[in-house]
Amino acid sequence: MQKNAIKREQSHDNLNSAERELSRPKVKIAIIQISKEGRHVAYFIQQELGAQLIERTAVGAHWQDFDAFVFIGAMGICVRTIAPYVEDKHTDPAVVCVDSFGNHVISVLSGHVGGANELTKQIAGALGVDPVITTQSDNAGLWALDTIYENYDWHMSYVGNLNNAVGKFVNREPVALLLDIRDEGTDYLERTCPQHVTIVHSVDEIMEGNYTLAIIVSPFIYSNLPSDLLVVQYTPQVLDLGIGLAHQAPVDTYEDIQLLLGEHHICLWSECIRKICTIDIKAEEPVIQKFQAERYGLELKLYTADELAKVDVPTPSETVEKHVGTPSVCEAAALLASNYGKLLLPKVKGKNFTIAVAIDHKYLREGHIEIVGAGPGDPDLVSVRGRKMLERADLILYAGSLVPKALTECHKPGAVVRSSADMNLEEQCALMKQFYDRGKYIVRLHTGDPCIFGAIQEQMAFFDREGMSYHITPGISSFLAAAAELHSQFTIPERCQTIILTRGEGRTPMPEKEQLHKLARSQSTMCIFLSASIVDDVQRELLQEYPEDTPVAACYHLTWPDQRIYRGVLRDLAKIVHENHLTLTTMLVVGEAIDNRRGLSALYDKHFTHLFRQGDA
Repeated sequence: MQKNAIKREQSHDNLNSAERELSRPKVKIAIIQISKEGRHVAYFIQQELGAQLIERTAVGAHWQDFDAFVFIGAMGICVRTIAPYVEDKHTDPAVVCVDSFGNHVISVLSGHVGGANELTKQIAGALGVDPVITTQSDNAGLWALDTIYENYDWHMSYVGNLNNAVGKFVNREPVALLLDIRDEGTDYLERTCPQHVTIVHSVDEIMEGNYTLAIIVSPFIYSNLPSDLLVVQYTPQVLDLGIGLAHQAPVDTYEDIQLLLGEHHICLWSECIRKICTIDIKAEEPVIQKFQAERYGLELKLYTADELAKVDVPTPSETVEKHVGTPSVCEAAALLASNYGKLLLPKVKGKNFTIAVAIDHKYLREGHIEIVGAGPGDPDLVSVRGRKMLERADLILYAGSLVPKALTECHKPGAVVRSSADMNLEEQCALMKQFYDRGKYIVRLHTGDPCIFGAIQEQMAFFDREGMSYHITPGISSFLAAAAELHSQFTIPERCQTIILTRGEGRTPMPEKEQLHKLARSQSTMCIFLSASIVDDVQRELLQEYPEDTPVAACYHLTWPDQRIYRGVLRDLAKIVHENHLTLTTMLVVGEAIDNRRGLSALYDKHFTHLFRQGDA
């Protein structure tokens, strides 16, 4: 795919200046108490925000010294105070007004760019009142095009007038959305895409459509777009730049590298590169020293010749190997930095240098498998991240014998949802690979947390063999749900500080050192999975070490609509399970921690001193 150059009409220096204003490491806030009635509100907000109280007459003198001003009092006084100093939304501080009794919190100035809207929400949350925000995109539930890039560490540039672009967007004119990469931000855009926005896959689709605005998320430069088309581009830092340097390459090589990147339609390296990498023996070269001094927020990675020599590259060089001990510097370094990702730009030679660019596979819009822990069963107990993955998936393959189908009902239109209950390992892997090879996003949904009896090891072995991209999203295990439903803390100060997660010995043998009666010697809280069908053996082994009156609980379908929990003592455990016909998806819990209310934690003892509190003598 050919990459072209976006024509920036706004000065890039000005844009970077605005971005620097918005990304200060610590927000400095001033509070102006207008009347004495607001002193309690002012003091509360000062403590919550770590803010500084100043006089109203000092606002002008300190207008550029603070990131935000919070007025406590009448809106009219607030507006008249700031009016002489208001200039530009890219440089004006945020201004928020709170009435003297803390009933209303109003975003007044620099709602998006200055962060007043977010500050308004923060203060309103602390006071327990509703924020008053009048920005159209916020109230319409639309993206804030002029600030959304801050949330994902993107850089922004645009063609045309940004205010016009925002206007067309909030007025719901036809918009094209072109996504070159995949990250948290693009996931959000896809998940929340408004109806008037069409996701496209190429510039040709933009050219063919009747769009007034194009939103692009890409580390590449595009041009040859329609001259009357407004363009907002967000550039993510997702590329890794490998550099090979001649000895004593001049400092202006720095600029030559950027020019060469531009010739290959790659955005400014200060915007799209996350790591610059080379061989360690070049650390003192002027170009690297200049980079070290300026940084641009990028990471410098230095590799040894031995590390680089282990990387297979498309264009090795005997000459390079003769001089530095490795057949490749720029390509090998880029691939190492990108976790052996995809080489987007193989070695290109400049006057005193070579460069190569790679990208980690996790950023590519290609096949990926996310192994997601479904939690104990209640759809509300899947993690927020897991829910997002389910909403994004093209294929959801869920463990149907253990995971309620209700967990998959959040899937997007057109997604394939399959139970793996009747599938063997080979069939599951074949189905996932079929979707993976088509560049699709797959969620393999396992019960609880997949690291506990999740049977994912053999699947990951297949993914590794096939070179497939995958990741694990943890879930809430059923033993945690058991503690919650039993209203029990599974550890007791000074008496029980260990929780054992295990299973009884059924068709799958247990290692000899992990047999139940040996684990029971610790008298810890024990959560026993997958063992209701062999409960007689479980009870017999536990009674070798636990007293027969030790509390037990048999928890069936924890957090499911038909959840049942039976309490008792260890001598009756088998009877409880048999009489209530408990088989699959039953957690057995044993230990004195069940229903325990004795023992005090030192953490909240009034005599206990720690980092945040001085105890009483």
